[in-house]
This record gives sequence, structure tokens and C-alpha cells, in this order.
Amino acid sequence: MKERYVPLFEPFTLKNGLRIKNRVVMPPMAHSGSLPGGFISDEELSYYARRVKDVGMAITSATTVLAGAGYPGMPGAESDEHIPGLQRLAQTLKADGAKAILQLFHIGARGSRNTVSASAVAPDAPGAPVPRELSEEEIHAIIKAFGDAARRAIAAGFDGVEIMGANGYLIHQFFSPYYNRRNDKWGGTLEKRMSFPLAIIKEVTRIARTYGDPSFVVGYKFSPEERETPGITMADTMKFVDVLADQDLDYLNVSLVRFWSVPRRGTEDKRPRIEIIKSITGDRIPLLGAGELRTPEDAAAARQTGVEFIGIGRALLMDPDWLEKARLGKEEEIRTELSRHDQEKLKIPGGLWSQITRYIDFID
Repeated sequence: MKERYVPLFEPFTLKNGLRIKNRVVMPPMAHSGSLPGGFISDEELSYYARRVKDVGMAITSATTVLAGAGYPGMPGAESDEHIPGLQRLAQTLKADGAKAILQLFHIGARGSRNTVSASAVAPDAPGAPVPRELSEEEIHAIIKAFGDAARRAIAAGFDGVEIMGANGYLIHQFFSPYYNRRNDKWGGTLEKRMSFPLAIIKEVTRIARTYGDPSFVVGYKFSPEERETPGITMADTMKFVDVLADQDLDYLNVSLVRFWSVPRRGTEDKRPRIEIIKSITGDRIPLLGAGELRTPEDAAAARQTGVEFIGIGRALLMDPDWLEKARLGKEEEIRTELSRHDQEKLKIPGGLWSQITRYIDFID
């Protein structure tokens, strides 16, 4: 192994005692491979089995906590009927020593019909439907649904869960001043816009500490900024991150399109967002960062920021042996392009392959 790659292969022990064998994470990526109703399919198991052998931690595709709160092809943890399939998924992810994390999700306003959100504000996209504002009773029901889904993850044998608070979905919408125009305890001030995410964290961690092993992981994913006006600014996130770092969480996943992206507004600090966030969290809580890290050299440079975990997504999609090749110093053999004949060899689910074929040019 080349010396500069050694930091990618160092083990790490979370504060709850869970030991992770290295610093490379397969981050959540939508695969559109689940069966109708959110049940786990053989093709999504094959997709994961081909990719998770070497990583330290694998986070699943966004998994719905309530029926109708996702897209077609998403897995679900909506009822106890989903537990047997989730067990198969957890066993697949853990077969070679990776830690298995189930990402918990609610789509909020970003669905195509019957949408709900913090307020009746549509996404900033052509033709997006106006969602219905959630009632107090419904908010509490959703909070409970996240906790119930965490209990199912425990029953299925997962090592932890990740709360999806990023990328414009429901939890993000409650924190966003664009979506959240409420004047009750769930919105208004910055502190009140934190209330829904913090309530979900509290419920999920309560379930985890009640039903799970002491080493059961609870992570939280967030987006530092949004393009909408008014929208989440870096100033908002800096305050939120300071609060998140003091919660009963085991890691924070920073959602970045590009790992090295810089703030667009809310601070005069010109450092990359990930470095600003790391300066706030310090050693209080580990960070996971990803975003256009394609080569082992990219990943090694990202580790030099002090970020504890590095997400490798698209690169693992194209070359499931990415980490093994990096370990052996054969990075020149890592595949960086797709052939139109690769679907079966790379075990890519049909729904995901259909999306890929719409947006890329093949090498042959």
C-alpha cells in the first residue's frame, strides 16, 4: 500500500464502542431496485454484495418510514412486514465486515402528488405541486414513524441508522426558511426551525438506546446550504452544526455535491464548507464527507482535512473493487467509465441502469 493511502485504511472506534475497519464509506445512493411496496429485491442485494466487501461502513439507499413518502423503487421500513427483507439486506451488507446503516427518509414536498411539508410552499421547480401543511398531530405521527423505523432496523440486525435531514426532503424542509413559514413552535426563528430535526433525533436515539445494543449507531445527514431565497445559509448551518454536535449522535454526514465546495452566502470565511464545519465540531463528533472524490488520491487529500470518514459513491458504482485496488497500489487499474455492456457485470439494478443510460455517454 502506498503511504499516502494509509489514512484511508486506519480503523476508527466511535464513542459508543463500535469499531469500523477503515475510513471509506459507501454512501447512500438511490438504486431504484426495490420491489413494489418497498420490499427488498434480489437485484438490490446483488448490487450491494458486489460493492461492500472492502468498505468500513455501508449506508443504504433512502428508506421510507411511511407509505407514500418516497419514490418508486425505494426500500421501506414502514411496517413489520418489511423486517424479513431488511434482515437479508443487513446480512448482505455485513457479510465481509462492513457496518450496516439504514438511512431513514420522508420525501415531504418533493413527491409528485399528495405532498406534505412544513408549510404550503412548493419546491422551486416547474410544475411542482403545492404541498399541504402538516398539522401538529401529523408532525408527532411522523416523529414516531422515524422511531418505529429505527426499531425495525434494530430487529433486522443493522448496526445503525442515519436520519436523512438533507437534500430538500422533509426534515430539511422544516429547517429551511424557504419551506418553513410556520409561526408555531415548529417554525419562525432559527431555533424553532431546528425543533423538528431535533425531535426526530431525540425519538430515534430514544428507540436506539431502549431496544438496540449500546453500540447501535445513530447518524444525521444535512445540507449546509440551499439555493432558494430565503434559504439555508452557511450562517444557519454553523449554528445548527454546533447544536447537532452536542446531541446523542454518533456521526454527521455532510451532504456536498463537491467535497471542496465553498460557501455561497452567510459567512466571509472562504474555506471549503467541510473545513468550516470541522472547525466547529472539532473532536466532539466524527464527520463523513463525500462529493466528486473519484480517485484514491482525491480521498487521501480529503482525509487530510481531519474528516474522519470519506464517502466513495459513483466511483464504487463504476468499479466495485476501487478500495482493493487502492490498497494494492493498483489505482491505475480503477475503472472510471462505463460500457453499455456493464449492467450485469456490475450488478446494477434495472431502474438505476435506466437512469444511467439517459444521462451518460458510454465508452463504446
